[in-house]
Amino acid sequence: MANTSRSRTLSGRRFARELAMKILFQVDVGKLPLDEVLELAFEEVTLAPEDRDYVLDVCRGVLAHQPELDQIISDLAEGWRLERMANVDRNVTRIALYEILYRDDVPDSVAVNEAVEIAKKYSTEESGRFVNGILGSFLRRRASGSVTQPAPP
Repeated sequence: MANTSRSRTLSGRRFARELAMKILFQVDVGKLPLDEVLELAFEEVTLAPEDRDYVLDVCRGVLAHQPELDQIISDLAEGWRLERMANVDRNVTRIALYEILYRDDVPDSVAVNEAVEIAKKYSTEESGRFVNGILGSFLRRRASGSVTQPAPP
């Protein structure tokens, strides 16, 4: 997150997703405590209440379900170990899987499309294809019944 000397009020789910990815990135790569990163992020940017709630839910939800999400990613990312994946790709895929599995307000296609766009913006063009491949494989396997839907939180 860029340092700014003043707070900005921003709204929009895309911005909230990007902020959630940046927060989870700092927790994942920087090994910083979630509450500390959230506090700093919310000091820097003032979000609409629904976007703030989304960021809190996604960040806490991804971390609460991280072992399950990481197992799904590991199973689908043939030839890639989780720790060898680009950090952005790993975190944006976790967010999309969390939305698909645990947020009824986000259509699967939106979760996938947003993840792909964020991966392309913050990582590489190839990252978009990589993320799309993992999420598409998950949705196909779920549709075929070879992936069980976890119980709601």
